[in-house]
Amino acid sequence: MRFLVVEDELEIRRPLVANLREAGYAVDEAASADEARALADSFPFDALMVDVGLPEGAQAGFELVRDLRAAGLATPVLFLTARDGVDDRITGLDAGGDDYLVKPFHLGEVQARLRALVRRGRAEVQSERTWRDLRLDWTARTVSREGVRVALTAKEFSLLEVLASHPGRVYTREELIDRVWDGRFDAESNVVDTYVRNLRRKLGDDVVQTMRGIGYAFPDGE
Repeated sequence: MRFLVVEDELEIRRPLVANLREAGYAVDEAASADEARALADSFPFDALMVDVGLPEGAQAGFELVRDLRAAGLATPVLFLTARDGVDDRITGLDAGGDDYLVKPFHLGEVQARLRALVRRGRAEVQSERTWRDLRLDWTARTVSREGVRVALTAKEFSLLEVLASHPGRVYTREELIDRVWDGRFDAESNVVDTYVRNLRRKLGDDVVQTMRGIGYAFPDGE
């Protein structure tokens, strides 16, 4: 999954982004509404975390989300704010927010709320996927084969998650690097191939298909 964190306070944004990346998620960050608009127009995110007060104004976060909704963006939005009044919560929800978290917050709760938003906001993605004797639980972020749980690293699970979310869809190395590693490697890197080998070693050679000269895919069908 890929998230966008819109927060101008560095002491809040930095640990939040680090926590999400450590958990295996791809994360982009913006310090202003203008930066957030540009990123939201350029990349498909699974959820947005938006601070209410941004450099453009005390309610710039609300205005940002209103604009994105008016432009047709359906991505779930979690507002992050120090305001805990009922009127502020109502304003945020009416602006197009899906959830509201008051600062200071626990980083683990942020992750839990994001997972809940993605489950609700993307109806096409089920809480789990089964293929043959392979079972992936998106919520618990666990994988089992033949009924036996298989330990994956956070990045291994994220790679499998991207592929398995759209069976049969071929992802190029560049797309996978962008989705899983925040584009921190160039397209010539062998990081994707290395992680694909890890998945095949742990789960079986049939779990990831190679489309020579193009990229990788999760098998479509039974």
